[in-house]
Amino acid sequence: MNDPSLQVVLQRCVDYDRDSIAAMVEVALLRLGHTGGLHGQVVLLKPNLISSSGPSLACTHPEFIAGVAACILDHGAKILLGDSPALGSAAEVCEKQGILRALQGMNVKIVDFLTPVQKRLAGGLTVTVAQEAFECDVFVGLPKVKAHNQMYTTLAVKNLFGIVKGVNKAMLHMLHGSTHHGFAGIILDLLDLLPPQIHLADGIIAMHKSGPLDGEPCPLSCMAAANSTVALDTALLAALELDPRRSPLWQVAATRGLLGSDPGSIGYPELFPEAFHGSGFLASSGLNPIRFNPWRFLRGLVDRAILKVRS
Repeated sequence: MNDPSLQVVLQRCVDYDRDSIAAMVEVALLRLGHTGGLHGQVVLLKPNLISSSGPSLACTHPEFIAGVAACILDHGAKILLGDSPALGSAAEVCEKQGILRALQGMNVKIVDFLTPVQKRLAGGLTVTVAQEAFECDVFVGLPKVKAHNQMYTTLAVKNLFGIVKGVNKAMLHMLHGSTHHGFAGIILDLLDLLPPQIHLADGIIAMHKSGPLDGEPCPLSCMAAANSTVALDTALLAALELDPRRSPLWQVAATRGLLGSDPGSIGYPELFPEAFHGSGFLASSGLNPIRFNPWRFLRGLVDRAILKVRS
């Protein structure tokens, strides 16, 4: 099975040594058909930068980001790094979580997702996303492998929700969060908006039991890579020994027949998911409602207003 869109590269990575990570990224790019294709390209790295005030475990690790950046810079690409955190700006999160320090001396430009643009999804909904997410030749997702109290897990597909600008995330929760599957469909619709993609997941130390902010460390020792978010999620659910039918995102992808949702269609040029069994990863035992409590929603608006004034 040699279709690059259905290849998932799983590699064992036991610590956050950037040189080891860079070498594994090189292997992943080779297996996924990207050797020589990044020279002169603008590459946007999109890590999970959920919050400047949250624990470092909840964000993509600084050394993981640095290792990926080092490899891609060696390919002659220009690198941008951006996200739209739930609280704070990308620059603020990068400073407080040690990412700026890890990237010191590297030609990586931090961009905040500030410019709103309206995009119509395949399902008919119009969403406000950040124009900065589209100003690249290649979009490289760097998700953190985590449990998620609303969506079961947050992996490559969920990481794309970061292209939705700031407060519009909360608005989508309030206006279209009546069901988990309906909300999952909105996130999956974001896939078609983006330029060509590569996704490299930080599963070296995963976060389990709860999430996306308050979980516990789980040594998974895994770096996972794919061109397809759906295939990557399917593979990681298998590596975590989780029932994919409990994931609203996987369920909707499978119902739609999206490429990569069929476990039997995926090729593994390196390790198989079974190589990571026994980690003890625990997903959330039950799913919280998608729609925010009105008071929580209003509090979030106030918090964002305060942050904007301070900045």
